[in-house]
Amino acid sequence: MIRLAHIVRHPIKSVGFEELAGASLTKGRALPFDREWAVTHEAAKFDRLTEWHPKMNFLRGVAGPELMAISAQLDSATRRVTLRHPFAGALTVAPDEEGPALVDWLRPLWPAERPAPARVDHLPGQAMTDWPDPFVSVLGLASNRALGQVMGQDLSIHRWRGNLWLDGLAAWAEFDLIGRHLQIGDAVLEVRQRITRCKATTVNPETGRSDADTLAALQQHFGHEDFGTYAVVVQSGAVALGDEVTVI
Repeated sequence: MIRLAHIVRHPIKSVGFEELAGASLTKGRALPFDREWAVTHEAAKFDRLTEWHPKMNFLRGVAGPELMAISAQLDSATRRVTLRHPFAGALTVAPDEEGPALVDWLRPLWPAERPAPARVDHLPGQAMTDWPDPFVSVLGLASNRALGQVMGQDLSIHRWRGNLWLDGLAAWAEFDLIGRHLQIGDAVLEVRQRITRCKATTVNPETGRSDADTLAALQQHFGHEDFGTYAVVVQSGAVALGDEVTVI
């Protein structure tokens, strides 16, 4: 039996992960409040966010590994986010209204040689994910265990910045789901494509330090650098931890 084991969102792109007990998925939309905000840097190719833009315009874990160690807790009613980092401490901020405070908190965590954090951006109705499509990522716990086994170390699921983690699939079986539909709770998702990974996944989300060459291990042992899949919600509905997952 396949079950939903983790639900994870990232309220601010590359700045904090948060585990949830449940979520309400909407047809044609990303996971609620996932990548709702993004921090734009000084070398961004736009002056005002009016449409989706590629990830190189924003702060990212691949360029600033310290960001990977930030955890988040969002109060969706007040739109205030509490961020915690093992060295920088904690900050509670409303990104819509207190962007400069967030930028100031992030600045010491961002490499000095990179274009500096400039402002917090938000585009209503558009998650600032790596693709403009309203993807929800679906990943398998068995694949994470299989990769960890060949590397000889435990790998946190938060290296992968995924949304929905499934338990009960065989390792890498999520790739076989492309083109299929998944019934999870009351929602239905269509699995669309594999996710090719970057060096941000080499970073330990507890320390913000690169300590596992995930890309080399994927290539050496499995012949690719892919982990997880992208899906789209085709039927709205609530999902919760422990929900049975049915392949349609």
